[in-house]
Formats: sequence, structure tokens, C-alpha cells
Amino acid sequence: MQAGGRCVLSFETELLAHLPQLRRYARALTGDRAWADDLVQDATERALGRSKAFRAGTNLRAWLFTIMRNLYIDQLRGRRDIAVDDETAPWRQMAAPVGEVDGLVLRDVQRALYCLPVEQREVMLLVCVEEMSYQEASVVLNVPAGTVMSRLSRAREHMRVLLGEEPQRRGSSSVSPASASSLKVVNRT
Repeated sequence: MQAGGRCVLSFETELLAHLPQLRRYARALTGDRAWADDLVQDATERALGRSKAFRAGTNLRAWLFTIMRNLYIDQLRGRRDIAVDDETAPWRQMAAPVGEVDGLVLRDVQRALYCLPVEQREVMLLVCVEEMSYQEASVVLNVPAGTVMSRLSRAREHMRVLLGEEPQRRGSSSVSPASASSLKVVNRT
């Protein structure tokens, strides 16, 4: 379809384009491939069932992430028997690829990520992994953008401590290359 000289995608087509991002976020939230796939399927079904509630011209990505996050919270409540931060969590048992230093660093970052409080982990995933703006993340999390920035700042500091790096002093510009690449701001607007 053409509208004003540009191609207009259908709701379903746009939704499909966001599936890889939804799956990545679900995997990061749950730490479990099967649960993540179920979560994405549930979110997709809910979005399709409520497609008339989506306002054209608004941010479909943020709307989809909000649906998935709400489903995740509901599922966590229903899975009281699963302690997502306990020592038997799947991400604690993941082995790094043999002989790969990057794999070891990635495993350490992943383990540290799951040690963060849920509010900090969600913000870190949305802003640093999914490259959402502070405003988009605030819509998904239903909190002010300032709260997103505050949680992200605390999450970065917490990650530095968990990864054994020196906490950043105000005004200090010495950032290690590892922390700079793994904790950078990817989209501030």
C-alpha cells in the first residue's frame, strides 16, 4: 500500500518485524529459552487480539514490549514456585564457550545482570540491549523518564561492582574498555 508516497505496512507485518527483538528481550528477562518462546507467543496472540486497541501513529514497539512485560509479571506471579534469582536458576549454570575469552566475559556480564534487582535489570535490557530511548523505556515500564535514567544509573553502578570494577567517582573520566563497551548508553533521546 502507498500513502503519501511511502509504503504503509500492515499491523501484522510490523508486528512480525519486531519478533526478533521481542524474543531477545524475553530470553533476557526469563533466562529460559522455552519460557521466552511461550512469552513471545502469548504476547503476540494478545497483541493480535487487541490490534484494534493500538493507535496508528504511536510506537508499536513500545506497545508490544509493554504487553510482553505485563505478561511476564503475571507469569512470575503465577510461578511462585520458581525463584528467578536463586542459585539453581538456568543462567547460573550456563557454560561459556570453550577457549573463548569473550564467552567468559559475556557469561560474567550475564550472571551479573541477573543479580540486579528486577527494576534495574529491565531498564538495562531495554536501554542498553534493545536500544530504546529513555522515553520509550518509560512507556514500557510505565514510569517517568527520570526514573528510567535513575534506575539505569544505579544498574550501571551495580554492574560495575558486580563485575569487580571500581565504582565511578563523580567527575571521573577513567572507564575501563570492558565497562565502556558493555555499559554504554546506546540511545539517549
